[in-house]
Amino acid sequence: MIKKTTLLFLSFLIISTINAQSMEDQAVIWLKEFIKIDTINPPGNEFRAVEFYKKIFDAEGIDYTTAESAPGRGNIWARIKGGNEPALILLQHTDVVPADQKYWTVDPLLGEERDGYIWGRGALDMKNTGISQLATFLSLHRNNAPLNRDVVFVASADEEAGGYYGVGWLIENHPQIFANAGLLINEGGGGEFNGTETIFSVEVTQKVPVWLRLTATDTPGHGSMPNPTSAVTKMITALNTIKNHAFPARIIPSVDAVFSSMSLSAAPEWADAYADMSLAIKDPEFLKNLQLHSPSQHALTRDTCSITRFGASNKINVVPPESWAEIDCRILPDRTAENFIADFNSLLNDQDVSVEVIMAFTSAVSSANSRLYQAIEKVTGERHPGSRVTPGVSTGFTDSHFTRDLGISSYGFDPIIVPEKEFTRIHGNDERVSVVGFKRGVIDLLAIISDVVYD
Repeated sequence: MIKKTTLLFLSFLIISTINAQSMEDQAVIWLKEFIKIDTINPPGNEFRAVEFYKKIFDAEGIDYTTAESAPGRGNIWARIKGGNEPALILLQHTDVVPADQKYWTVDPLLGEERDGYIWGRGALDMKNTGISQLATFLSLHRNNAPLNRDVVFVASADEEAGGYYGVGWLIENHPQIFANAGLLINEGGGGEFNGTETIFSVEVTQKVPVWLRLTATDTPGHGSMPNPTSAVTKMITALNTIKNHAFPARIIPSVDAVFSSMSLSAAPEWADAYADMSLAIKDPEFLKNLQLHSPSQHALTRDTCSITRFGASNKINVVPPESWAEIDCRILPDRTAENFIADFNSLLNDQDVSVEVIMAFTSAVSSANSRLYQAIEKVTGERHPGSRVTPGVSTGFTDSHFTRDLGISSYGFDPIIVPEKEFTRIHGNDERVSVVGFKRGVIDLLAIISDVVYD
């Protein structure tokens, strides 16, 4: 005998399938329109994205709230009321990174469909995911069936520059958005077909950014009469120290889980090492080869620092009184930023440079035992037979670090399957998303969220 709750759920699935069939086509239209909206950060102008979502919510009869953290820095959120289970948040950022049109095949803000892809800045990071979340939210609203929890849609500003005008600001100024929330889905993970199987990676933690600014000062003068030292030579010495320093390799549990999963389908020359990374990293030659093979995998084995900005004189014949550099450090989430900064200062303790902290986050890991994570495992297993789910560790950061600090189990995941070669287009040239893959991802995300919010 089929239980009543099962019949209700099956009925919902039939309704959602009908809705999703039209919703996925509408999602393609929305994504093209969304890419055309210029929210390049800087300056952001995310109020344009807010206007885009307002029109859709108005047409659907959905109540929403908007707020600007600064002129033009728009944020919008809406809520579908449900039962007493901790709320589920669908979180996206609406800003995108700059795009230099001369290096693109198409106009990066045109949202053009060509060769089976939708092209444009944000097609993968993360306007596509934002539209998938919108489609899920509207499907739940249209279905009008009782939910076991509130579902909250949040589209925020400024993630690409740290989130301080977006989620960080919302937590400080509109904490009611996140009150009684227990689950959150954001960017940071997805599906990939490696040639033999489909693997879905769910981001459960991320390396912690520690951004530092170095300053050196010395006697200025004419370029024709160099002194023994200068602000520039001091800085070069300090940067060479950083460049040549390899932070000790270590494997933390969440990273070990990532490599263990990869070992199941890795090429023979890597499989044994991935299966026992704590042993493999003791071989310096292995670490060199790993960095050549995959810089992103290598970055999971240690703290890293990249020299990304450097400045000094504004004239070729002037020795300046000051030089500066900015360093993008990322640390594994098993230590505090304060601990790392102390080590960094010790590294430069005999260098005549000062170190200032620009930004440093805290670390946290979300459990793989939550209802949302289990729904991802269940639904992807059903809809993609033979696939498997693995926890992921991001070398970059997302707004999830803010919500993990609140105790919300936060996951980076979009069920769209993207070939590895396409990932290089994120923040790069000719960013694009497969139309077929995007449509399937829209339906898969609805199925995952439905599994969480319906009893």
